[in-house]
Amino acid sequence: MLGNVRQSGLTAVAVSMLGACAVPSAGPAGASIDPPQAERVMTLKASGVQNYSCEYDAQHRLAWVFKSPQATLYDASGHAALRHGAGPAWEAEDGSRIVGRVIAQRPSETPASIPQLLLQTHGAGGAGTLSAIRYVQRVHTVGGLMPAAPCATEHQAGSSPYLADYVFYR
Repeated sequence: MLGNVRQSGLTAVAVSMLGACAVPSAGPAGASIDPPQAERVMTLKASGVQNYSCEYDAQHRLAWVFKSPQATLYDASGHAALRHGAGPAWEAEDGSRIVGRVIAQRPSETPASIPQLLLQTHGAGGAGTLSAIRYVQRVHTVGGLMPAAPCATEHQAGSSPYLADYVFYR
């Protein structure tokens, strides 16, 4: 029972965190997030958090602002294959690394979750698993929206758990 309560709590947190990973509009909401003329290389499952910071807005009110994702991406056998962090960036065990920028987004299929995205790589480093990747798709998002509780102190940190599938294309 306690495991179910914890899992439900994590799912709720993940759903709220996914919203936190919201990004400025990059194309119309609901636009296609299918990459153009690309070949799927791998699909990995992510588990992590969306990090937020409490900052003043233009009206001098404190509000949560998205800062960065922090997740581990797992292959089908459960092996931790990539690390995902600020940039947004992904890094493989072999040292290869990519940085992406959002080019399209659409709402999640799961209510109260961060949007699904299509990102195009604009930076890469190291030879290896990620060196030929041109697009990254974030789909099946759950959670990640900004914390539900209002923030009270400037620079206060907050995070929300999230789950997603990341599809990598060359």
